[in-house]
Amino acid sequence: MIMSKNTPSKSKYNEVGDPDFKVDLVVNEGAKVAVFHNKPFQSDLSWLEFNLDTRSLDFIMDDGDVRNFGTTVPEEFAKDMQNAHVVLMVLMNEKTKDPDSGQYFPLIIHRD
Repeated sequence: MIMSKNTPSKSKYNEVGDPDFKVDLVVNEGAKVAVFHNKPFQSDLSWLEFNLDTRSLDFIMDDGDVRNFGTTVPEEFAKDMQNAHVVLMVLMNEKTKDPDSGQYFPLIIHRD
């Protein structure tokens, strides 16, 4: 599970600084990747990038901003993620615990 523990920014809202913004990463052996989140992003998501060397997952927004929640992807996930090409992003409803929406985004895999 990838979660932020940072203090919210006072200048500009950023999901990474919101302690109530929750992000969960799910990966299966068939290289299917899903990210579940409980609040919408403030900017539109364009794609995700996964660095195999650092095992960091970055969310690239349409406005060029990069969101990184500061947690390293577990090694057992990284092995399967290197074969993935897309990520299913699922916005969850916290009250009902049901998905509100889901959309696929490209996943770019790279090394340092």
